[in-house]
Amino acid sequence: MSRRFSPLAWLAALAVLALSMLAAPARSEAGEGVYTWNCYGTRNSRSCVGAFTKGPLNPHVISVPGPSSPDEVAAAEARDRRWSERCSPQIRQDRYGMPRYTYGAQGCEYGRLD
Repeated sequence: MSRRFSPLAWLAALAVLALSMLAAPARSEAGEGVYTWNCYGTRNSRSCVGAFTKGPLNPHVISVPGPSSPDEVAAAEARDRRWSERCSPQIRQDRYGMPRYTYGAQGCEYGRLD
């Protein structure tokens, strides 16, 4: 036995859809944010969510500009070379089979040089 929705139920569903579309804010700024679309489910059952984020995605992340002059680039490369020689980073598997970095000195996992 199939069950059909009454015309009144269809009208109520369309009214809810129209109200939800009116409540959504209009976005006129093109290219000044990130739109993310995620779907989860199977072939017969799926749930999708879309989100628009304006500005930085994580407020705790600070963009740091790279070195601008050749002297700054050379100093950064020298520091990286000294860190690599002191810490000698290697990738080894832990007891669970996950690759992990190991270092030759303490504090290297934090980028400490001294």
